[in-house]
Amino acid sequence: MNTTEALQRFEETVQVYLQELDGFSMEELKYRQAEDEWSIGQMYQHLIQSALSMHLRNIELCLNPIEDAAVSSAGKTEVGMAIFEQGSFPPIRIQVPPSPQYTPEQPATKEQLIRGLDTVVQRMRQTEPMLGEASLQHTVPHPSFGGLHALEWFLLIEMHYRHHVRQLERLKQALEQQRV
Repeated sequence: MNTTEALQRFEETVQVYLQELDGFSMEELKYRQAEDEWSIGQMYQHLIQSALSMHLRNIELCLNPIEDAAVSSAGKTEVGMAIFEQGSFPPIRIQVPPSPQYTPEQPATKEQLIRGLDTVVQRMRQTEPMLGEASLQHTVPHPSFGGLHALEWFLLIEMHYRHHVRQLERLKQALEQQRV
């Protein structure tokens, strides 16, 4: 998949998230079915924060390597290779234990989530034209997938957003059951 197609697919997925957002009250966005489960709002926060704080930042590091940065020429792990060969995450649930560093905060407002998603879309649009000149040699390590270059980090954002659509559906079902 080229970057233009990935950006288009990403924007389509974000539209799904924005449309879904209309159907939730703030109370529903913050509903957690269990202590170790995220709310729908926390899932949105995770998508926004991971794209802005990790994925897009790592693209910038790959595009503009500096001496002290974590940029290297390390390759991908087996898991990383499999994900990029498939072009998606496996259809499994990936659960990280709750922690202050990883568990997203509950959103304050729907507008906060809309602004966050809009910011990610704008950053993706700004980044996409620069990827044609990106070196495949400059990588930044992902905790599970190994060294990824700028284009792979960009594609990962699209895959990550698409992957969480499954979680959104599961959380919506739990919310429906709670309503009954």
